[in-house]
Amino acid sequence: MARHIDRSSPLPFYLQLKEILAGEIERDGLEPGSRLPGDHELCGRFGVSRPVVRQALAGLESEGLIERVKGHGTFVAVPKTGEGLVQKLTGLSEDVASRGGQLRSVVRNLALVPADALVAEELGVGRGHPIVELDRVRFVDDVPWVSTVAHLRAELVPGILDEDFAEQSLYALLESRYGIRLVRSARSVEATVASSAIADRLGIHHGAPVLVLRSVSYDERDVPVEAFVAYHRGDRSRFEVELTRQAVTGARPLMVVTG
Repeated sequence: MARHIDRSSPLPFYLQLKEILAGEIERDGLEPGSRLPGDHELCGRFGVSRPVVRQALAGLESEGLIERVKGHGTFVAVPKTGEGLVQKLTGLSEDVASRGGQLRSVVRNLALVPADALVAEELGVGRGHPIVELDRVRFVDDVPWVSTVAHLRAELVPGILDEDFAEQSLYALLESRYGIRLVRSARSVEATVASSAIADRLGIHHGAPVLVLRSVSYDERDVPVEAFVAYHRGDRSRFEVELTRQAVTGARPLMVVTG
């Protein structure tokens, strides 16, 4: 693997530098949080300009390999875990288990509550209809990862208030105990910043980036069973989506909502 800039190569200097630095991170086994050389040091070491260095570092940052902290320097980033929760109808339990991780939950609330206007609309019930609220902070490998609140139609899940969800999968329970198989889901993802409450739950700073996943899932009769909102730590998660191009006729466009 190259360790210097090849000035005869058709590749731009910044791409060469990006690959060199990525190779050094891997080859030297640098741990997350390890400090990397500063811009001036990299300029002198590789004989390139500061814009080249900044462009190379920007590329590494966009790929999640490094993190640049203003006023402090450049550091090897904590690897983000790719999650297929947007393109596949899975729960976090199945997604983490498929990657060999360990998932546990701290249940903050499991109770029967009246549906507010939004949840009532999502679940197709009247406002005030009794629903089950399951509020959890979920830990992946003992790191707080996501704060999630799920709501279910109470009449579909009698006795669920007696269940222990510290390590149990909600979706697995729905299938094994209630015979409910979720077959489709409408999900959306948006970026926002952590409120004080979410920051406290996830052990991050107020205003830190979070990814908000919202979902309504339906059973084989197309009855809405569950609606949830989940706040994922932006420094730990990314969502992976695989797209297939189809004929324009009858296709549903990608929707980008702002505001």
